[in-house]
Amino acid sequence: MIRILIADDHPIVRKGIRQILSDLSGETHIVDVKNANNLIKALKTSDFDVIILDISMPGRSGLELLQDLHCDYPDIPVLILSIHPEEQYALRALKSGASGYLTKDSAPNELTRAVQKVLSGGKYITSSLAEKMADNLQTDPNMALHHSLSNREYEVLCKIAEGRTTKLIAEELFISEKTISTYRSRILEKMNMNSNTELIRYAFKEGLID
Repeated sequence: MIRILIADDHPIVRKGIRQILSDLSGETHIVDVKNANNLIKALKTSDFDVIILDISMPGRSGLELLQDLHCDYPDIPVLILSIHPEEQYALRALKSGASGYLTKDSAPNELTRAVQKVLSGGKYITSSLAEKMADNLQTDPNMALHHSLSNREYEVLCKIAEGRTTKLIAEELFISEKTISTYRSRILEKMNMNSNTELIRYAFKEGLID
């Protein structure tokens, strides 16, 4: 039996993933949860073979949660299924312990292949991501300013670059506007910039947003 834990805050997405994974060979036992707290509770009460994790659930950052999962449950592969393009989060997710990264616009059969791959102990990456990883190895990481940011700071940077206001970012991340302002200040300081305009220009140049 394959025991699968799905974490996504959208019920329709969880239902869709369940339906897709019903095509896996053999018997499956699937549990789905809507947030990080429920995911941790599920892990404490049951055993799972794979976790499918949305990187942008309300509250706790998916990247921060991923690091904890990799530390506390190193034998359970985590497959990231995200609305965000590979350019934004894939490399960080893999460095934080993910076994694979897929976007939600991927074909259904790609999800089943990805689950089978990580269950066998492998890493699942698309060909386009493999090229990006190769390019990343050839580039001095010190040249890219955003590499100095923490995962949460990077998440805030991407949202600022997408044009979201401080209030909206705070609502999406379930933290205070004051905390978002603090993150913004840290980001500007670490990247030696002075305004959101500079951050947006940088994000476009580095391909962090479309």
